[in-house]
Amino acid sequence: MAIEHVRKWRIGDVEVVRIVELNNHEDPFSMLMPGYTPEQAKAHAWLAPNFATPEGVMKISFQAFALRSQGKSMMIDTCIGADREREYGVFCNMQTSFLEDLEWAGYPADDMDYVLCTHLHFDHVGWNTKLVDGKWVPTFKNARYLFGEGEYGHWRELQRTGGYHDVSHLLDSIDPVVEAGLVDFVSPTHRINDEISLFPSPGHTPGHVSVRIQSGGQEAVITGDMMHHPIQLAEPTREGAFDMDKAAGLKTRKDFYERVADTDVTVIGSHFCDPTAGRIVRDGAAFRLRTED
Repeated sequence: MAIEHVRKWRIGDVEVVRIVELNNHEDPFSMLMPGYTPEQAKAHAWLAPNFATPEGVMKISFQAFALRSQGKSMMIDTCIGADREREYGVFCNMQTSFLEDLEWAGYPADDMDYVLCTHLHFDHVGWNTKLVDGKWVPTFKNARYLFGEGEYGHWRELQRTGGYHDVSHLLDSIDPVVEAGLVDFVSPTHRINDEISLFPSPGHTPGHVSVRIQSGGQEAVITGDMMHHPIQLAEPTREGAFDMDKAAGLKTRKDFYERVADTDVTVIGSHFCDPTAGRIVRDGAAFRLRTED
């Protein structure tokens, strides 16, 4: 089990739990921002050691979040999943303790009420399903799965047209829960309850949403892939290579930074390595993440 990576936060009356599937994965920053060098990354000394190595190599995690709010349990994204063939070898045929870690943290799969996917990339939908006797079946069989209606439509169009993106994960991670009748298609401003709501954060994908938590006078945001790494705070004018609409992604991040910078909003980065959460503060013409650790 990987319970040493489980981390909990409390936002008012809402509990947030991090479940990590792939921890501290290292890749060059040029994967995220083409042409970006280790020397440029090292200029932002606050990134090390949590978010970058001393040599200026990017550190990134793949993780999901469980919430408990007003007596309901919910998943925010579901990581990569086991037993799958994916476009990149590091994600193929993974075998992790994700479900065991989730149960250890107090969120057994059968007790989940909602599963919200911020968007439908493979590393945010994987544990929507599991392989049982050669068949993909819903992992959270008693939950309602919430997919953005526009987001789902975009991926279906890519599938229909053989578009610019790999769509093989739809077959094992999306179709089985749709066919089981467990999916509700929601708007980008959907409100799950008085404490948990969505807001549109397009660019990475057309229908991407982020999650706002408001409880007891406190506020937090789970980013999804609106941003992938804290270096995007330090380099707010650089486009992200993983964004389908790079200009829209850049605008979404800029608007978000301006809204939350120098406030008490806790920002929980869906791919940020430990400690994962912090507050955005201004740093000259740019920004940085101030963490509690």
